[in-house]
Amino acid sequence: MSGAWGLDPLLLEVLACPCPEHAPLRVDEAAPRLVCTKCEHAFEVRDGIPIMLLDEA
Repeated sequence: MSGAWGLDPLLLEVLACPCPEHAPLRVDEAAPRLVCTKCEHAFEVRDGIPIMLLDEA
């Protein structure tokens, strides 16, 4: 079973923001991205792969 944009739901459960708080991420339904619940950095999802780099957030 796949979740948002083809991402595995288990992967979505374990992913966390790379910021020092390591906060969980929420799915932005309007765009293919994951957003940190603490610092609000947004991470694009390209071809089903979340780009978890703060430099690109």
